[in-house]
Amino acid sequence: MKLIMNRRRFVAAASTALAVGALPNFAKTASAQSNEVRVTVHGGDVAKATIEAIVKPFEAETGIKVTPITQDFESAQLELMVKSNNVTVDVVALGGASAIAFSQKGLLEPIDYSIYKNDELDGILKDARQEFGVGQFAYGYVMVWNTNKFPADKPRPTDWAGFWDVDRFPATRLLVAGQWGEEGAWEEALMADGVPLDKIYPIDIDRVFAKLDKIKPHVRKWWASGSEVQQMMRSGVGDVMQSYDGRAQLLIDQGAPLEINRNQGKVAWDYWAIPEGSPNVGNAQKFIEFAMRAERQAAFSQLISFGPTNLNAFKTIPEQTAVKLASNPKYLENSLRINKAWYAEIGSDGKTNTSRLQERWNDWILQ
Repeated sequence: MKLIMNRRRFVAAASTALAVGALPNFAKTASAQSNEVRVTVHGGDVAKATIEAIVKPFEAETGIKVTPITQDFESAQLELMVKSNNVTVDVVALGGASAIAFSQKGLLEPIDYSIYKNDELDGILKDARQEFGVGQFAYGYVMVWNTNKFPADKPRPTDWAGFWDVDRFPATRLLVAGQWGEEGAWEEALMADGVPLDKIYPIDIDRVFAKLDKIKPHVRKWWASGSEVQQMMRSGVGDVMQSYDGRAQLLIDQGAPLEINRNQGKVAWDYWAIPEGSPNVGNAQKFIEFAMRAERQAAFSQLISFGPTNLNAFKTIPEQTAVKLASNPKYLENSLRINKAWYAEIGSDGKTNTSRLQERWNDWILQ
């Protein structure tokens, strides 16, 4: 299986391409196309799994032609499309904070849940069902051990307090960088400081950085992309680290001496959403409804290790696959669902919490 491109670096590259007119033909032909839908499907293995598990079956069932687009959207580009009435995509895959921000600006169509069957709706995680979009697939930020350093018969740091305990667990540590603002070891720092999962939000930013001060001298690398931490894990650089669960699972499947610790993991998901002014709104609604069916989500999760947000999918997912997925109900009990709404909140200074964290990080990391 090829490596999945880091979503944030991919967004930056895609937005540059879009800004210079990478999709000129879609805008010209949209009005003439009444039996199509144009869908962003990320890239790499995610795109392949989406096409096999969702796109092809949707075309077979409905006769609607799907044009899969392996590009993501930067906020300024999507806003420009909507305001210029030149929307070139019908369904977009958006990160949580971005989706909320777009919705607040009126850039997204409301999801039509009236076309969903009740049992499918009941299976979808409640906080993944939003007016502006539906949770696409779940992924996790987890602690990962190198089993050569931390074998099963020896003590391990089984929670973030243990990760911070450098005296009891001397080891090479890796943590995600905070340069993106909405992605960082913020919640982990609070969990390490004894904050219960249900009290993490609203995040106390001062408390976060006071705790990060204590671990900073012991972090070998603050990684900035999934490919970076994956390469470090592959080469054996880290003894205990934070990683995307999918990245670690790929290496485990390839025989790497790694093990995922799901306790106090963070769970998030991207959203299927529809840009305001999409020329094929009806088809877009049908596509998202189809993609959210338990059967389709189960098929997707068996092709790539991202968890379904429709938990009914677990009824048909084999156990050997289910144990690899962040949304497995037995993991959700001890996991934290990232509150993307908090990251998108705008304060009296006009800044989002994401921007506030980003600025604080950029100052802190240089100290």
